[in-house]
Amino acid sequence: MNPTLDMVLRAVGVLVVFMVLPLTVGQAEHKVMAHMQGRLGPMYAGGFHGWAQLVADGVKFVQKEDIVPTGADRRVFQLAPVVALLPYLVVLIAIPVGPHGFVGATVDAGLFFVLAMMGVGVLGSLMAGWASANKFSLLGALRSAAQLMAYELPMLLAAASVAMAAGTVSLPGLLSAFHWWWIPWQLVGGLVFFTAGLAELQRPPFDMPVADSEIIFGAYTEYTGLRFALFLLAEYAGIVVLCALTSVLYLGGWHGPWSGSVGWLWTLVKTGLLAFVVIWLRVSYPRLREDQLQKFAWTVLIPLSLLQIALTGIVKVVIS
Repeated sequence: MNPTLDMVLRAVGVLVVFMVLPLTVGQAEHKVMAHMQGRLGPMYAGGFHGWAQLVADGVKFVQKEDIVPTGADRRVFQLAPVVALLPYLVVLIAIPVGPHGFVGATVDAGLFFVLAMMGVGVLGSLMAGWASANKFSLLGALRSAAQLMAYELPMLLAAASVAMAAGTVSLPGLLSAFHWWWIPWQLVGGLVFFTAGLAELQRPPFDMPVADSEIIFGAYTEYTGLRFALFLLAEYAGIVVLCALTSVLYLGGWHGPWSGSVGWLWTLVKTGLLAFVVIWLRVSYPRLREDQLQKFAWTVLIPLSLLQIALTGIVKVVIS
């Protein structure tokens, strides 16, 4: 195939996935929460099982007035939703979906690349809180910064354990080196990685930066209309990225029965199941206090991630 055409097709494919999967997760969250919490509202729009609820939400956001506070830094305020959303699009380019080059772009240090870009997404919240000229927004942004500092370290340490096991930081290389017997002794690292990722995305029960009962809605308090919708889309895109990365690093990604022909389907199934867990956690657990959130990172997740690295080193020495 012509290299230029191949690059264009890959870019279009990544863009389609980026636009479809986050919206699918958003629709699934409506339905799962409706069933688990007895919320009847999302079950009516459009008739059968409320299939048009997402469409109704989109129309609602489009109709809302776009307001910029008088005292806000207008340019930073308007740019923040884009900064929050775009890093996840870039990350999707480097995640291998299936075998035989089924990836947007192969990056040699892909693991470092995707983790760095996921950290950039938090800058959108910081920009929004600082530029809004609102003390509650600023408090939410400061909480976002503190949360990023606390949970980035265990996430990186847990991912480093997988890189040690595989002997590479390339995501396709990690999958090529994957063995099913890795799952039991990398389980702790997988739980740490997934939990820290939820905290970076500010998902319940780690949603202190957007604690509506305390600081209205954190860094996003002053946002309306489509700009607020972009922040929501960034959250769902982050869920897709986190779940896809967890499936690649700890669950074998496209590995499974008949993976040669339908490997991409295994990746999507594993990603979808993890996304369901994310929604389930939102329904099941109350929000942590800020001190509890910080204590959990520094006294639980970081020691566990260090323990996982030590275990990986021992296993590597034994098998070599």
